[in-house]
Amino acid sequence: MINTAIPAPLPWKPSLTRTDIMGAILRGARKFGHNRVIVVDGDGTEGSYKTVLRGAFALGSNLSRKFEKDETIGVMLPTGIGAVVGFCAVLVAGRVPAMINFTAGTANIKASLKAAGITKILTAHKFIELGEMQPLIDDLSPDTEFIYLEDVREDLNWKDKISAVAGPILPFLFRSHKSYKKPGVILFTSGTEGEPKGVVLSHHNIVTNVEQLRSHIGLSPKTDSVFNPLPAFHSFGLTIGSVLPLVSGVKAIFHPSPLQPREITKRIKSMRCSILLATDTFISQYARIANDGELTSIRLAVCGAERVKDETRQYLRRKFDVEILEGYGATEAAPVVSANTIEFNKAGTVGRLLNEMEYKLEPVEGIADGGKLLIRGPNVMMGYLRSSAPGIIEPPVDGWHDTGDIVAVDEDDCIRILGRVKRFAKIGGEMVSLAVVENCANAIWPEHMHAAAAIPDPKKGEQIILISSAKEISRSDLVAWAQSHGVSELAVPRKVFHVDEIPVLGTGKVDYGSVAKTVVALTKKTA
Repeated sequence: MINTAIPAPLPWKPSLTRTDIMGAILRGARKFGHNRVIVVDGDGTEGSYKTVLRGAFALGSNLSRKFEKDETIGVMLPTGIGAVVGFCAVLVAGRVPAMINFTAGTANIKASLKAAGITKILTAHKFIELGEMQPLIDDLSPDTEFIYLEDVREDLNWKDKISAVAGPILPFLFRSHKSYKKPGVILFTSGTEGEPKGVVLSHHNIVTNVEQLRSHIGLSPKTDSVFNPLPAFHSFGLTIGSVLPLVSGVKAIFHPSPLQPREITKRIKSMRCSILLATDTFISQYARIANDGELTSIRLAVCGAERVKDETRQYLRRKFDVEILEGYGATEAAPVVSANTIEFNKAGTVGRLLNEMEYKLEPVEGIADGGKLLIRGPNVMMGYLRSSAPGIIEPPVDGWHDTGDIVAVDEDDCIRILGRVKRFAKIGGEMVSLAVVENCANAIWPEHMHAAAAIPDPKKGEQIILISSAKEISRSDLVAWAQSHGVSELAVPRKVFHVDEIPVLGTGKVDYGSVAKTVVALTKKTA
């Protein structure tokens, strides 16, 4: 059941994707009007296309004098108008923005900067002050120059101000146009499976993914507004939460952090937002804390990054009549690979592939009904950057990206995620999904978070350990639930531990790197 009329998806038009990112945004401004309010900041400040574009052209004109030709520039800003203007300003200047994950820790950030050859970062004094990030700035400063938005605004000259006024009208005279085949942005992997890698996405990758999603689900510039609390360094938050609204004329309501459920639910109600971008972890928090009426304006929630639990889906439907459209993505795919639709929303799956994408499955030992997913399409990255070979783009072989996820594809061509290759344990020769272990715990204690990890076992190869925020967590309860629901006892963890908090990344995903370290420490302590 949906709260409002369903807008029709747009027809797929590959011709719309043959432009750079700024070209697509400028096209949106011309179509929907420069005076249209298109972004709203966390403090309620509204910005029109004119506001965004004038800021981008003024700053871009100034920044072009500070950057080397074709230089990659780090952008370290919170979700909001400032991040959008900063991102667009770097594009106007003809340089490549690289979105810095400021929650990743100093070591991972340094590895990211090295991989992409970044020596300059665009940020803001206010952000550094409010985020108490001066220690990070001090750690990075010896090798990195920081450029602050406030200082750039003070430094604007008459040429920059002319660019601000005339640039949005005559952009071909005031911006460095880039081929849509060239790098458009660099994002970074989380670093939970080794050092972060730079993911080089072309302008074509980003614009294509925007158009793929517009042709997959219906969006109405007249009635829809997107609530985006996801960080700009997250591919979902950047492409779908920031670029898509600017291209499609759908207002974006920004919130600086997804970790403020009370503030977020109140803002959704006051702004009458109709589309919510979230992860299962975040949306389940919002739903449980929201008062009656605070989420009723939402007609659909678009969830990715982690599996949507059945309990979350049913709770939102029952309490708020909100439908969750679960999708699947990867930073390497700009990011959306597949998604359910209102017309065909198959629970337990992440829907069908987007336009012009193809897949193949590679067999995995011990997995009978699925395989490792490889994808190819116009939204798949140009390649990786590694700190071991700075600045060298490593393209996917023959265009195929190995997702590292094990999936099954059903008779309706819908994809069901079974788990990551690295998130299976081999016990007595059998492959056991750690996601299944977590799902069992979720079924018993749905209001808490749970995370499983595998550690070596001298007799059976590996053993599974579960940590949970539920104080009443009990292995005997898990055994009883598994027996009564026909779940193999191999999916019952050897040990369970209560922890005050499950570690979560800034992107909303469980931090399985930290989970593994916690499991090892707790196991040693009780050995």
